[in-house]
Amino acid sequence: MSSRIPPLLEPYLSLPPEASLILLTSVLGASSNWLVLRFLHSILVGPDPAPATQEDEAKVVLVSFMRDFAFWRENSKRLGLDLEKLATTKRFCFVDGLTSLFLPKTLSVRTGENVLSSLELAAVSGEIQRSIQSLKNGHDGRGNVFLVIDQLDLLLAAGGDQIGEVRLGEMLMSLREEVHSVILALSADYPLVSANQTPLEKDHAALVLNISHQADFVMSLRLLDTGTARDVSGVLRITVGDSIEQAGQDIQRRIEEKELLYFVGGDGGVKVFERGQ
Repeated sequence: MSSRIPPLLEPYLSLPPEASLILLTSVLGASSNWLVLRFLHSILVGPDPAPATQEDEAKVVLVSFMRDFAFWRENSKRLGLDLEKLATTKRFCFVDGLTSLFLPKTLSVRTGENVLSSLELAAVSGEIQRSIQSLKNGHDGRGNVFLVIDQLDLLLAAGGDQIGEVRLGEMLMSLREEVHSVILALSADYPLVSANQTPLEKDHAALVLNISHQADFVMSLRLLDTGTARDVSGVLRITVGDSIEQAGQDIQRRIEEKELLYFVGGDGGVKVFERGQ
């Protein structure tokens, strides 16, 4: 697979400005995996092939509640991104929110990998903060740390009454204070954000809505309105968030609201194009 970021996405995947929040939403059948992977590539490799100085090197803490490290490692390799090597150099850390919480217990923990073992929000927040601090301490504290959280809404669903939308939002706010920028992937299937009948549906809808208002911009993935197509996987809609007016001028110049089509190939390669192309 080519490691090249689709040209139409380059303005959106370039290094986010300080204190920014980027929201990625997906639905069943239109996963955000490929988009998260390209954010990782853009942050850790960037458009400039020249080696960066330690002061300029970005670092990433990836927290995933839906997919284990093996998934991210193998799919990142297709982009030419070696997460294990980056972990040994203190530029990458993975927080596993799946294996110990929802799968049979495993014994091995790899370098640069931390495993969540409790659904208690204080324990989750503490483990993520320790991972952030471990990267901050590398390279004498030089280089910005970015936080990427995949499917935070699964924690909301699994936590029951002990985790609500308000407490989860407070945790996210405290984590944002510790990092340069946050990229957050959530599910936005229609039944989850529209029914508002059960406590979970109400909490999920409130979480997506509140984060949408806080985000600098939102990248939403959905299936084609007309059904499936052989050469189109789905629709990518990019919208400016409510907070962008308070953001720096740099991001305002880069963000243009638009709707694009995308195709994810069998090898994981992605094409992004305008309608009619």
